[in-house]
Amino acid sequence: MQVSLLPAFVDNYIFALDSTEGTVVVDPGDSTVVERHLATRGSRLLAMLVTHHHPDHIGGLAALSARHPQARRIGPRDPRIACVNEVVGEGDHLSIGGCNFEVMATPGHTRSHIVYRCGKQLYCGDVLFGLGCGRVFEGSPAQMLVALDRMAALPEDTEVYCAHEYTLANARFARMVDPENAALAARVAVVRALRDLGQPSVPTRIGLERMCNPFLRCDAPEVVAAARRQTGSDLVRRADVFAALRSWKNTC
Repeated sequence: MQVSLLPAFVDNYIFALDSTEGTVVVDPGDSTVVERHLATRGSRLLAMLVTHHHPDHIGGLAALSARHPQARRIGPRDPRIACVNEVVGEGDHLSIGGCNFEVMATPGHTRSHIVYRCGKQLYCGDVLFGLGCGRVFEGSPAQMLVALDRMAALPEDTEVYCAHEYTLANARFARMVDPENAALAARVAVVRALRDLGQPSVPTRIGLERMCNPFLRCDAPEVVAAARRQTGSDLVRRADVFAALRSWKNTC
């Protein structure tokens, strides 16, 4: 399937996966953006995949459901997500438009957050971002770390489709934590050049994030040392290092 990034709101991306059969959209926060894409391609809407309940991810569901009643509406079990007619969770598989999706439960950002993996593509909502991760709103830091560890274990060429253009903003914090990381410095230069040209930094790749993202490097000595300096505590467990990093990032 061909993937299109549909910018929405200030920094969201809605993802449109197009095939000869039609279009699948991920996190349709804005129905107008989706309708414009469908009209441009002359495509029919096959399905809407939802990662979590936040309004910028589900805001277009009701209007799209009304206009495209045949489209599958798929998401996690969560009463805050109306219009979903197929509930999925950990280990479920979906076949839509020639693509086979695997569902992973990834609580932390929200308690019911899920992500979708299709081959080498990962649609991860607000869990993993370029050089960062989502805020922990409803779960625990330990849960969020488990979710991130699962993603980090995917093949290094996995394409990471995160739902916000946050990479350059996250880069500032990553450089604070890990200023001597040459791979990070090179990555920041590439991202800055892309953004200067108005190009997206999404998708990123798992291999890049393993080298550059401090939240995937909670056992790296330099990252641990930075977290210890920030907290003044002798952090030992990876979960404590992650929690310290996330709390620190919240203040930046």
